[in-house]
Amino acid sequence: MSRAPSLRLWIAGARPRTLPAAVVPVAVGAAVAVDDSGWSSVSWAGIVLALVVSLLLQVGVNYANDYSDGVRGTDDVRVGPLRLVASGSATPQQVRAAALTSLLLASVAGCALAAMTSWWLIAVGVAAVLAAWGYTGGPKPYGYLGLGEVFVFVFFGLVATVGTTFAAVEQLLWRSWVAGAGVGALACALLVVNNLRDLPTDRDVNKRTLAVRLGDARTRVMFTTLVVAALASSVAIADLGALIALVVAVPALSVVRTIHSGVVGAELIPVLGSTGKLQLLFGVLLSVGLVIM
Repeated sequence: MSRAPSLRLWIAGARPRTLPAAVVPVAVGAAVAVDDSGWSSVSWAGIVLALVVSLLLQVGVNYANDYSDGVRGTDDVRVGPLRLVASGSATPQQVRAAALTSLLLASVAGCALAAMTSWWLIAVGVAAVLAAWGYTGGPKPYGYLGLGEVFVFVFFGLVATVGTTFAAVEQLLWRSWVAGAGVGALACALLVVNNLRDLPTDRDVNKRTLAVRLGDARTRVMFTTLVVAALASSVAIADLGALIALVVAVPALSVVRTIHSGVVGAELIPVLGSTGKLQLLFGVLLSVGLVIM
């Protein structure tokens, strides 16, 4: 019988540094709801459930990617963080069970949220779970076809942000869609850095990510475009408080310069961390700006 990995390894496999990508859209979606309806009119239970769903989906995606990439052998030569299957720290069956458990728990929380608001959320949840598994799993994973950024933008940008606003006030507000687009753009920027780092090894194993399809130079341009789009969204929200998020332009300039300096491989790991901090700072400033002004 295979020995179960330690808690430390499970936490590392869940990739905790990616979790802000699940928290930020919920915070922003909640802030839009508060800005529109006031603190006393929002459902905090709905917001908490939306956060639970978002976090569990993120963890589920991370474990599912670990499992699917591991059994395909695409992680055998890896520059980035530890992968449980590829490193031999856990068996494929153990990691698959962790992924399915996370997605199941996300589904349970999602059903509870749907019961509180609208059963239409069940359809959204089913789509999210299928997309989470299909990213690198199944016979034709869309992450291998260059569509990973689409998944991230839709589910960790638009759906998570708009869904949280709906969970809070049961309304679809246009500002939530705009804010979600900004959040999604920075979430995509994270994936772009990740795929830029892995571009040579992904190309060798025929993993056709968007970075592989675009090539090195155009992928770096895409990163800059996504950052600019996120900043533009804070203006398009047409709320004075949202403009506070433009402060992110200062640290963003440094990250963009680093990207265009030509850093590759392991040199991009700090850039990945810096991009995560950009997304977190953007989410915090946008959320605070919306609720206090």
